[in-house]
Amino acid sequence: MDVAFIDDDDALRAANTQALMLAGYAVAPYHSAAAALAELDASFSGIVVSDVRMPGMDGLELFRRLKRMDADLPIVLITGHGDIAMAVEAMREGAYDFIAKPYALDRLLGAVRHALEKRRLVLDNRALRQAAETASVDMPLLGTTPVMERLRQTLRQIADADIDVLVEGETGSGKEVVASALHRWSRRMARPLVAVNCGAVPETVIESELFGHEPGAFTGAVKKRVGRIEHAHGGTLFLDEIEAMSPALQVKLLRVLEAREITPLGTNEIRKVDIRVVAASKVYLQELVRRGSFREDLYYRLHVAAVRIPPLRERKADVPLLFGHFLGQAAKRFRRPAPLITAATRDHLANHDWPGNVRELAHYAERVALGLADDIPPPASAEDDASTASLPERMEAYEAAQIRNALAATHGDIQATLKRLGIPRKTLYDKLRRHDIDQGAYR
Repeated sequence: MDVAFIDDDDALRAANTQALMLAGYAVAPYHSAAAALAELDASFSGIVVSDVRMPGMDGLELFRRLKRMDADLPIVLITGHGDIAMAVEAMREGAYDFIAKPYALDRLLGAVRHALEKRRLVLDNRALRQAAETASVDMPLLGTTPVMERLRQTLRQIADADIDVLVEGETGSGKEVVASALHRWSRRMARPLVAVNCGAVPETVIESELFGHEPGAFTGAVKKRVGRIEHAHGGTLFLDEIEAMSPALQVKLLRVLEAREITPLGTNEIRKVDIRVVAASKVYLQELVRRGSFREDLYYRLHVAAVRIPPLRERKADVPLLFGHFLGQAAKRFRRPAPLITAATRDHLANHDWPGNVRELAHYAERVALGLADDIPPPASAEDDASTASLPERMEAYEAAQIRNALAATHGDIQATLKRLGIPRKTLYDKLRRHDIDQGAYR
């Protein structure tokens, strides 16, 4: 129901109810304040339009009782000429608007439209606050849509099966979160979860990084190094961006998966390893197999259990819950109250396709928390000023956002990013470290 309309005048009540319904609103008419109070409760999501002069309980008493039930409920009062003083008193107490008789239909429709817009914003902010308070930080892959329920159920089913898993999903969709959940829910949770971004480690050192080396194995190898695979013994090895792995390294990884053994560089010693491998790709590996850029045998060895993470655009109903969670986290981290969302923010949440998925949504929540989103108005008073970001904070966040936008536009290509930003390579790497930005995540 959009509007509860209360008036003891049968003809006026019927005429206004019909006009509101023709304008597209769902209306519940009531002939008295008592009749309305008998049905309206704290779960009412619409607004109230009520005459002031009515027998029994008048509109002002009804207004006060409804405000005790829900302080944010917009109530529009209809007054006669002699009731102006009463209406002004009600406005001081929090009435949304008053309409003096006689009034044009447009005046009523305008008041209803604006009151409903305010009501929707209030309810949206309540939902976001509840999401921020109830969503567990440790709960992986937040969402209540059926596709997310199925995904969590699948992860629970395979987590303790001790089989290798292939996770496919777009950039920012939560592949590392899936790997972490599989590890935490498995019998290996007491041992390490070791992550390697295959696209971020230079090809010249990735073999040593994975397999380790002995002293003298190559120039500069002055001491023994335990590789990531061996370090993950008893636990889980997470290979992110596995599609970036060279063909030669794919052959060696296949042997590890089949024999569960490694040979570090600089030695012929074979070492057994007890690991579970979770491999992640932001592109569909089967397509790379068809193109000949990824080994078919390695693909099928990894594909024992495959998990697809849906992009955010396929589960838009989860966006408000996720945004509320991230906004609460950001506000807590920045030590400031979570701001109320505006109509523009709400529209952006509903209409944007989120190509950067959950990561992009989290960054947007941070900007909103800092008052840096384009749709956040400037502070209107000194009191508002105290709850917004300082100039250095705004500059830092703006710089980080520009770097992220450039990386997203160039798909993580450093050379193209440098050209786009017009800064030296060293400066960019310094800024990536300072803002804790993972360049590999944008590839």
